[in-house]
Amino acid sequence: MIGIDFGTSKCAIAYFDGEKAKIITDKKGRKTIPSVVAILPDGTPIVGESAKSRLFIDTNNVIKSVKRYLGTDHRFFINNKEYSPEEISSMILSKLKEIAEYYLGDVVRDIVITVPAYFSDLQRSALKNACRLAGMNVVRIINEPTAAAIAYGINKLEGEKNIVVYDLGGGTFDVSILNYSNGIFEVIATSGNNSLGGDDFDRALVELIVEEYKEKEGIDLSSDRLVLQKLYEEVEKAKILLSDEEAVDVVVPFVSATENTIKHLSFTLTREQLNKVIAPFVDQTIELLNKTIKEAGLSREDINHLLLVGGSTRIPYIRRRVEAALGIGAEPMIDPEEVVALGAAIQAGIIAGEIKGIALVDVTPLSLGVEIENGIFIPIIPRNTPIPTSASKIFTTVVDNQESVEIHILQGERSLAKDNISLGKFELTGIRKAKKGEPRIEVTFEIDIDGILRVSAVDLSTGASQKVEIKDRMILSEEEINRMIEESRKNKARDEEIRRIGILRSRYNMILSTIEPKLPKIKEVDIDLYNEIVELKEKIEKLFSEGAASEIEAKIKDLKFLYEQFLDKVVTAF
Repeated sequence: MIGIDFGTSKCAIAYFDGEKAKIITDKKGRKTIPSVVAILPDGTPIVGESAKSRLFIDTNNVIKSVKRYLGTDHRFFINNKEYSPEEISSMILSKLKEIAEYYLGDVVRDIVITVPAYFSDLQRSALKNACRLAGMNVVRIINEPTAAAIAYGINKLEGEKNIVVYDLGGGTFDVSILNYSNGIFEVIATSGNNSLGGDDFDRALVELIVEEYKEKEGIDLSSDRLVLQKLYEEVEKAKILLSDEEAVDVVVPFVSATENTIKHLSFTLTREQLNKVIAPFVDQTIELLNKTIKEAGLSREDINHLLLVGGSTRIPYIRRRVEAALGIGAEPMIDPEEVVALGAAIQAGIIAGEIKGIALVDVTPLSLGVEIENGIFIPIIPRNTPIPTSASKIFTTVVDNQESVEIHILQGERSLAKDNISLGKFELTGIRKAKKGEPRIEVTFEIDIDGILRVSAVDLSTGASQKVEIKDRMILSEEEINRMIEESRKNKARDEEIRRIGILRSRYNMILSTIEPKLPKIKEVDIDLYNEIVELKEKIEKLFSEGAASEIEAKIKDLKFLYEQFLDKVVTAF
């Protein structure tokens, strides 16, 4: 069993040799493999460095960052053939399998693979399918920050510690807060941005150089693919070198030619310029870092360890900014581009029984629940609940003799269903015919160890049941998730009021369904009581359109009290 870090821009592979986790290298000794696929006219795929070198020359036949498309309906059209994200991903995974088998001298079947903390169940399922296409069985999916914490923490941590994992790679950013206690790593909050990383730094630097060259020479290089390919390569090298140097020359020869002259591009990129270009991106990560700590119910003084993961965290400016934000130094640790794969390999060792006394607990990033009467969203599994998990709630019907109910599954943090994300619907039929409010329908949500959601509903009287594994769950970016959480925070008081009013409306309707058939009898027994009840009904109806939940609740209690007075009179008379 091996561990795979399936990255947006690069992949890494590792295994546990019985004593420790080790990185698997390719035939040339390289520890990471670019997540790039080129498909030749005959359909033959090329993966890795060879494919990356064709990126700008043969743009139409080269695919990068396929990980971002997993779980979507996106299709790639190459040489008159259609490919799904799973198929392209399987080509990369097949290459990783080939590298591992050559290195280990053995067949690789079972794997532990990592994903960003915010990968949905559909994205995880798509990745599993890609692994199957590559001839591998996924034994476990774990979140990348969790894998990094495991790789760092094994045999190093004692007592109870709070750990921040700041993971900034080539294509994505994740931040997770974990608690370690007695060998158990528990994720208590997570956030991120799946469209922010070192690739954005490279693009911004290339744009800076192209713009300056245009101003200086009057030549626009932005549409010259060959020049851009070379410039991206040189910028990436310069960015890496600037971790140790104060300035680096970026040189691309023969960028343009006339009858009399040949022009070369030469640009001195300083560390200060690099820092200025990447500062806005780093600001975004620091903002998310602070939000995540707050959501974990912690302050920065509660953080004991900082782990920096991902190749972009090698940049000194980023390290300084994160350390300053937390007030602690980052841990000296394993290569940030290798640590996730090593953590996956350690998890493989745990599953295989080679490592004892270590466990991990991940969380679900958004609340999951259902829509009830009046469009109210009722969470069944709250966000940041440790997984695997399951939870149930009892619901009922809203119409007499109702024989079926629609279960509308949602994710989000708002009180109204329409403000959340719809994941799917299914119908439960065969409900016992009865007055509204009598049937008991149990809805159960289950999230497995890989974060995949299943929902079931059962009528506790008839035993009629229905199950569904969510197949059409919407893919959310970290920005969308953070936006939803931020909107939830801003509208918390208003949403809570709306939710309470919605629930009170359901309660009022139930009470009314009991009282209204008795109104003629109430009028006969006590006309004054009857008039009070009718007047109170009118007040309550008016309050539902303009009043506060507390007022409505008080009036509903008054209505119940008046009805109980009627019952007392009837019993006394009888």
